Amino acid sequence: MTDRLTRPRRFSPARLRRLPRWSLVVAGTAAGGLLGGAYGLLEPPVYTATSYVVAVPAQKTDPAAALGLAQAYGRVATQLAVLGDAQRQADVPVRTLRRSVRTATSPDAPMIAVSATSTRPALAAGMADAVSDALTRHAGDTAQSTHVSLVRFARAVRPTDPSSASPAVTALVGASAGGLLGGLALLVRPRRDEPGAPAPAAPVPGPAPAADVHGRL
Repeated sequence: MTDRLTRPRRFSPARLRRLPRWSLVVAGTAAGGLLGGAYGLLEPPVYTATSYVVAVPAQKTDPAAALGLAQAYGRVATQLAVLGDAQRQADVPVRTLRRSVRTATSPDAPMIAVSATSTRPALAAGMADAVSDALTRHAGDTAQSTHVSLVRFARAVRPTDPSSASPAVTALVGASAGGLLGGLALLVRPRRDEPGAPAPAAPVPGPAPAADVHGRL
């Protein structure tokens, strides 16, 4: 009697099947929240710094030309020619700049935003300023033919707050994903028969046609 009371209860698939169907959603939500929160805690925060340059047209030059060239320079900023010149000032390899630097332009203003991301705030600001300076020098080399030059509008400020998601946000996203997966598993899980439900009736073959019976006789 004592051995039966102290013996641990073994896990069995039948016991798992007796759990409520909504337990899959709860388990998926809990597991996803734990994994998402752990990812947010273990992953180092990422910081983003942004530098701005503006395209300035020369005298007697259509301002629309500055707007069009700002769009073009925004695409050129992440090319090898500009990044190769910026790597010396940023003191990082070109592949790091290519992975970390992004540009954005406005359809209404001749301005280019150069953003850089890094786990170190000072490095993010340094990479953004380095690419902006390199782009300004390349635009100056062709200013006599394009009649448009780039001028620094604002230097990158060392960020104080991370731009990556906080552990609370990653936990919420993980819980949402886990709950969704649990709901999908609930839909594809085979429905078990309720206790006391009548068993389905066995199919009864229909009567054979009279012509078939006459032919057999």
